[in-house]
Parts: sequence; structure tokens; C-alpha cells
Amino acid sequence: MLNPLIWHYLLFFFIASCLGWIMEVTCKLIQFHRFINRGFLIGPYCPIYGFGAVTVTALLSRYEGEPVTVFVLAMALCGTLEYLTSYLMEKLFHARWWDYSHKRFNLNGRVCADTLIPFGLLGMLMVYVVKPFLFARMDRMPENVLEIVCLVLMAGFLFDAALSVTVLGKIRKTANLSGEDDTEAIARAVREHLAKNSVLVRRVLSAFPYARLYNKSLMQKIDQRRKEIRQDIERKLKQR
Repeated sequence: MLNPLIWHYLLFFFIASCLGWIMEVTCKLIQFHRFINRGFLIGPYCPIYGFGAVTVTALLSRYEGEPVTVFVLAMALCGTLEYLTSYLMEKLFHARWWDYSHKRFNLNGRVCADTLIPFGLLGMLMVYVVKPFLFARMDRMPENVLEIVCLVLMAGFLFDAALSVTVLGKIRKTANLSGEDDTEAIARAVREHLAKNSVLVRRVLSAFPYARLYNKSLMQKIDQRRKEIRQDIERKLKQR
């Protein structure tokens, strides 16, 4: 028998993941005026929000009487989580899924002040409102019902994760980061190639419309062409 608190946090993880997905979808609906199924997974949840909510509430509830401390530490914890997620996803799947380089006060384009402040506010919301409300409702649920709900959700989540990792693996085989050569034309060409693979690949690509995806062979051709142009210019300059 697991500690009942573990089941509480597990269900809390799924609920927070769904709330994060709703927030992401709403933001993109406002930005692009169309529905975009956000997240790496197929289902309506963004696990990074679930992990963030569980981490923040588990570690910071002890500081409930110090809201400023909760705000600052929530920014630090969620910012670290976002940075590590961006780094690992880039290394694993050869794609930069979000980039804040164009924003002020960013750290390697992975986190920025524009996201850290909302993270702090969301952390406070989780500690002071969401967690107490949800845990109070969970306490009223029969323990066996709570366990069954969590197990069913976990089974679906693991199946989704396995399928989604397979899809991202297909993207990894085709895409490579360019480093400095992040041209719009390359990204568009690779997207068109990747989109031919499957519906699931197209879903991931539409979920991250600004993901920086590049094709190695295309990059080599472009680099070769640039060298030829540079050599041609140098040759003409010497002839003058």
C-alpha cells in the first residue's frame, strides 16, 4: 500500500498538467486565432506544468506564511525546470522547441523574465489556492477509487508518452540544429518533409509552430553554396 499522499500528488500532477495545457491552448488561441494542441504528448496535458506544480507545492508549502519567499522560490524552481526541459529536449531530439533569444533578460534563450514572473504567480496560486482546494476534494474520495483513477490515468499517460517519443524520434532522424543558420526557408522545407510522415508528426509540428528544425543535408548544400559565393567574390576582388 502506497502512502495516500502519493496518490493525492499523482492526481494533482494530472490535473495541473491539464490546467497547463488549457492555459497554453488559450494563449495560442489569442496569439494565432486558431486552436493548437500544445505539448509534446497527444493528450490534453502538458507534463511540465504537472511536474512544476508538484515540485512547487511539495517544497514550498512549508513557507505558506511567507508569500514573497514562495514567489521567489517558485520562479527559481520553475525557471530551472523550464531550462532543463529545453536543454534535454534539444539534446535528445535535435530541435529547439522554444527560443526566447529575441526577448530581453533571457538565459541562453531557454528562460526569460517574461515567463519567470508568471511562474512565480502561478506557484503562489498552486500553494495558496489550487492545492488546498483539490486536496480537500481528494480527501473525500474513497481510497480505492482514488487509486483506480490514478492507475488508469497513469496507464494512458505512459502509452501516450511511448507513442509520442516514437514520433519525436522520427523528427530527430530528419532534423538537426543549425547553430547560427536558423533561416526561415530551411525550417519551412524541413517541416514540409516531416509533415509527410504521419498525422502524429504533423500534430507535434503544429503544436510548436516556432520550433527550430533543420535538415542536415539541406544545411550542407547551403553551406557549400555560401562557400562558392564567398570564393567567387574573393576571386573577383583579386582580379581588380
